[in-house]
Amino acid sequence: MSFTRDELKRYSRQILLPEIGLNGTERLRDSSALVVGAGGLGSPVLTYLVSSGVGRIRIAETDSLEVSNLQRQFLYDSDGVGQPKLELAMARLKALNPLVRLEAVGKFDQQNAADLVAASTISIDCSDTIETRHLVSDTAASLGKTWVWGAAEGFTGMTAVLNAGMTLRRAFPDAAPQDDCDTIGVFAPVLGVIGSLMAGSALRLLLGLEVKEGELTIFDGLDSSFRRIKLQR
Repeated sequence: MSFTRDELKRYSRQILLPEIGLNGTERLRDSSALVVGAGGLGSPVLTYLVSSGVGRIRIAETDSLEVSNLQRQFLYDSDGVGQPKLELAMARLKALNPLVRLEAVGKFDQQNAADLVAASTISIDCSDTIETRHLVSDTAASLGKTWVWGAAEGFTGMTAVLNAGMTLRRAFPDAAPQDDCDTIGVFAPVLGVIGSLMAGSALRLLLGLEVKEGELTIFDGLDSSFRRIKLQR
């Protein structure tokens, strides 16, 4: 393996960890991730994946930045209001780590879902609609891929690592959770906690470290407590 001086210095703190080291850092550099959604969950997920040196990251996002987003979506600032989030996120993340290859996907839909999921080592669902979440889940399951999912609303957030034996339709047969921040609201730190957990799960999967699949982690932002529920296949 070969690392430039910039890479060795940039990733030095994770290289020091025996569980990661040079081999793990190279493994991240050779990996790719699809991140669907660059909002409240996508902000921490993308930040940690990019800063950790995941080699290629595809970003699917179609919204423009609204001033109400700034309460929780820290990839952006007030100067970007009214502009496409995808363009703003690409610029911010490229400045954070120019060594990572970023690819703007735009819309994630039925036409490109299978190709994008198949081409990525891992998929991370940071979207905020039931339709998109089911599309990520169904596509990954049909391809035998493991993916990371998360959601947040009010003071509650949840995340899980799912595989081909567990789709959102099976985990939530009545209705998958849907973010409704516009009407219910959301406590901003909950998104930071859940997004960080999602990023950690994704990075551990890419590194080949232990990850508990099929277990729902629920975070309560009012008392900072966690619950874990084993999902049935």
